[in-house]
Amino acid sequence: MKEEKLNPKTETKFKCPRCNISLLGRLFHNIEVDNCPKCLGLWFEEDELRLAKDDKDRELRWLDINLWDEETQFRISSGIRLCPSCRVPLYEVRYGSSDVIIDVCSLCKGIWLDNGEFKGIIDWLKAKANREILDNYTENLLKEFGEIFVGPETTKEEILDFLMVLKLLNYKVLVKHPNLSRFFSDLPK
Repeated sequence: MKEEKLNPKTETKFKCPRCNISLLGRLFHNIEVDNCPKCLGLWFEEDELRLAKDDKDRELRWLDINLWDEETQFRISSGIRLCPSCRVPLYEVRYGSSDVIIDVCSLCKGIWLDNGEFKGIIDWLKAKANREILDNYTENLLKEFGEIFVGPETTKEEILDFLMVLKLLNYKVLVKHPNLSRFFSDLPK
């Protein structure tokens, strides 16, 4: 599946950390981000990556990775990439336990993705969601229920996350156990 096409908007004040040219403001999965026209990298300001991920695949909305919980995984990047916003060195961090290495700014919490890294994140999240929904269902359901009251997103968003976990489990169980599905469909109504 192809990534959403970027519709050019306007030149921004930000400079690409790789090419050092002006970034262009563009709409990416209904989020205004900054994009390098040369290397096709994307700059996400704080929380924009999560919003783009949620718009790209609604079934992944419940699965959030908080990069700032794992600050011990940060390491100074080997190159001299500067934050497009703060102009301080970016840090490299692994996105969750994936193989995708992204660049983050510890000051403004912005995230730089090289071309193709967004797709890598989505692919990894889909695989993780498939494992998590069956292997750790109770744990994830309790976590999402608790986030309704104290979660990082709005109460409405947290309720939608909780309902998505319930919906996904239903789909996964019925696919994994087709006889169970037939049994329930054969019950008198």
